[in-house]
Amino acid sequence: MSKHYGGILNPHPYGTITTMPEGDSVFQLASRMQFLVGREVLHTDLRVASVATTTFTGETVERIWPYGKHLFMQLGERVLHTHLKMEGTWSFHLKGDRWKKPGYKARVVLAVDGTPHPRPIEAVGFELGFVRVFPLRDYPDRIAHLGPDVLGENWNPEEATKRILARPERPIGTALLDQRNLAGVGNEYRAEVCFIAGVHPATPVTHTDVSKIVDIVRRVMWANRNSPIRVTTGVRRAGENGYVFGRNNRPCRRCGTLIVKGELGGVDKGGDEGELERIIWWCPACQPRVL
Repeated sequence: MSKHYGGILNPHPYGTITTMPEGDSVFQLASRMQFLVGREVLHTDLRVASVATTTFTGETVERIWPYGKHLFMQLGERVLHTHLKMEGTWSFHLKGDRWKKPGYKARVVLAVDGTPHPRPIEAVGFELGFVRVFPLRDYPDRIAHLGPDVLGENWNPEEATKRILARPERPIGTALLDQRNLAGVGNEYRAEVCFIAGVHPATPVTHTDVSKIVDIVRRVMWANRNSPIRVTTGVRRAGENGYVFGRNNRPCRRCGTLIVKGELGGVDKGGDEGELERIIWWCPACQPRVL
């Protein structure tokens, strides 16, 4: 099949995300979806009960943008709001071509004008964490609970720092994953940022330099915003691009001490409602634990 859609080289498929979908994943996804902007929607199929009767057919894709881990598409005067969560992906192909995943995993199917190709283009969101639709005017309210977007044009490190410091007893690793403090950080960046900062993820916020950590978050994520491979070590070779994430029982790249794996967070361990227990990795020598 043709690899070009309206002058965009091979925008399909976005493919399966092999690392945790974090802010940079959605940033890149939104960038790749820009070829849809300006195209008319020819068919709508939202396979989620709460929005199943919604149609965008006849509307134009006006804008596509990310905010943290959230993806927004403006169609006419409404917004389609989706989230990848752990397993979500988007795929783009010409209508009639075989899908990359089974149909029962599809949550959003939008067919848009495929000009200059005679067949429409299908944008299919598989295994999305959620699918919501709301009027464009409600957008500010829909993101009001989120902290500053780490990769946003209006990134506000002072506000992110203030929000984290509001709960000084909380583990810094938990605070970094809380999207109400800053939007976009996931488990991989959390692990790597804590290592670079030299702090154990379970260290209380009050015993850390929050401004420094927030600055590291922005610098590391910004450097990777357009890269398909997350690199925190400065080395892009496979297996050498990270310091601690996924490296349990392997030698620290700085001191040789074996990396340790554990758990942090969880509502059953005193965390916030809905908080999940997540795996953490750290170097016992480079990241001494402070209680």
